Amino acid sequence: MPPSESNPLEHSGSLLESHKAYDPRVIFFYFALAILLLILAGGLAYQQLFKTETYHERERVQSQRRVLVPGPRGNIYARDGTTILVGNRPRFSVALYLDELKSEFLREARIIKKNYGKSDMPEAALREMPFSRMSRVSVVQRYLDEVNKIIGRSEKVDAASLARHFGDQLLLPYKLIDDLTGPEYARLIEGLPVRSPLQVYTSSTRFYPFGSSAAHALGFVRVNEELNVEDFPGEDLATFKMKGTIGKDGLEKTFDSQLQGEAGGTIFRVDPAGYKVNPPLEKRLPLQGKNLVSSLDINLQLAAEQTIGDQVGAAVAIDVATGEVLTLVSKPDYNLTDFSPRVSHATYTAIQAQGGEFNRALSGLYPPGSTYKILTSIAALRRGAITPDASIIDCDGFLQKFNRRFVCYNGLGHHHDVLLRQAIAESCDLYFNEAGWLTKPEGLAEEARRFHFDRRTGIELPGETRGMLVPDNAWKERTKNEKWFPGDTANMSMGQGFVLVTPLQMACFTASVARGEVFTQPTLIHQPNRPRQKTESIGLSREQRAALIEGMEACTLPPKGTARNITTIEIQRVPGVRIAGKTGTAQVSTKAGMINIAWFICFAPVENPEIAIAVALEGDTPGEEFGGGRNAGPVASAILKKYFEKKNGAAASPFQPAKGK
Repeated sequence: MPPSESNPLEHSGSLLESHKAYDPRVIFFYFALAILLLILAGGLAYQQLFKTETYHERERVQSQRRVLVPGPRGNIYARDGTTILVGNRPRFSVALYLDELKSEFLREARIIKKNYGKSDMPEAALREMPFSRMSRVSVVQRYLDEVNKIIGRSEKVDAASLARHFGDQLLLPYKLIDDLTGPEYARLIEGLPVRSPLQVYTSSTRFYPFGSSAAHALGFVRVNEELNVEDFPGEDLATFKMKGTIGKDGLEKTFDSQLQGEAGGTIFRVDPAGYKVNPPLEKRLPLQGKNLVSSLDINLQLAAEQTIGDQVGAAVAIDVATGEVLTLVSKPDYNLTDFSPRVSHATYTAIQAQGGEFNRALSGLYPPGSTYKILTSIAALRRGAITPDASIIDCDGFLQKFNRRFVCYNGLGHHHDVLLRQAIAESCDLYFNEAGWLTKPEGLAEEARRFHFDRRTGIELPGETRGMLVPDNAWKERTKNEKWFPGDTANMSMGQGFVLVTPLQMACFTASVARGEVFTQPTLIHQPNRPRQKTESIGLSREQRAALIEGMEACTLPPKGTARNITTIEIQRVPGVRIAGKTGTAQVSTKAGMINIAWFICFAPVENPEIAIAVALEGDTPGEEFGGGRNAGPVASAILKKYFEKKNGAAASPFQPAKGK
């Protein structure tokens, strides 16, 4: 049969056979699909079997929060170990725990939205309304109104503050009213339901029982945002930190790591909206920091501060044997209470304006005036320039030398053939001018450096000045581009000219002379069994040292001692105590004009020195040569009287500050 007449069924059969035939492309597609399915299954298996821990960790981080709470700082005590100079007091605030109000916020938001929906506001505008924020303000204000009703206030919610707190610190209590008064606290304790999200929240703040006393030694604290907890889990979690404190001045700063309390912490589960789910997963209570026992004697401190009153200056008293600082006064000062929990801008500006923040005891640089004649005496004795029983000058009130007229300014005018004891007691300027010329400026400077006048004392306080100055010829040529003149030596021998010291340095110097040594390391930390300090010997023979001390004691005695007021005026007398001292008056040129610096240094008792004192007071009466004895002497007398009263058991109670202090 011709092809054109072939059987249709046969043709159809051949087509069917061709569809049943083996097709490699289809098989390849099956294999590719199978491989993809295997990869997918393997990936799922990998995610489920091998990355379970990773996803579990992510879920943990997303669903847990850590809250850190600072521990209270340690106390600072006076040297008796029982009188608190710096402590802690509870600070009461009424707080609202927002994380407990989730349902109320949602319900209030629905009500507000429904009310707005009844208005003619366009749909687009309704969608832009911050109903959640509005509901939070409304609910919080309701709770605040409860508080207002109980304590009689009319406080309003700060919407911006609430929004910030809700967004950043939801798990922390939101303070509605800070620092409640005692009566308000009592009324709230009685009036608030036990299970209310409104609670009286207690924090710790610094407490200063003596107000401004020893402010520059104790220092203050400021808010610390960087709160950390050692060995507490959850460092990778979102962390909410309650504000702590950090020392910013004085002992609070130097010993901050010791005083700083150990923070506590809590880890909570939270829901997707950030609200906590009780109970907490982990919790550690905060611990108080370590206490510090200072060397300060608050009775002596208050006695010195009250005697100085409104004058400007400083006073330092030191335990001769150990170097422990008994008193450190700088005036004007500031009330430490103003810094707790934080100082206002207006108050801080006022403190700065009156110079209250400046610690004159260890940063005030003054010419030491005639108190420096003690060092000149030591330098001259050690170099053989003078001897105790030989006169080097016939003081007739003035001396013409080196084409210049030198005057004895001590107010007596004529000392004639003066000896060392009399020269110290009556502060003969011409005697010490001559002693300085015989010793030479290099000898004076060398002795000053031996007594550490060219360096810091190293006391445990921040801010001690570096500016102490021991001048000599090389210094003057280097800084002034001038040679050294005999007049410079005369000035240096009397503690004038270029010489600058701090009251703390002079107190250390006085304690060293009392021990017969050259350096006293001051400390503000009390140790009951601290050993006696031992440094290089003063380098004087027994006769030389006896003459020096006898001259200093005669300074405090009639008829001509420049500090005789402290033994002849009844209110200043310290019965039964022999005192060795030296007055000084120096002039300083300032922007405001010339000011007077009244100095007095002393130690007692003469026969067995226990306490050394240096007082420097600023005044505005130039040429007042007895300012040291008349103005600074009474401050030292007040310290000595209180010291020996306590030693003899006469002081039954702490010294009380003047009214208004």
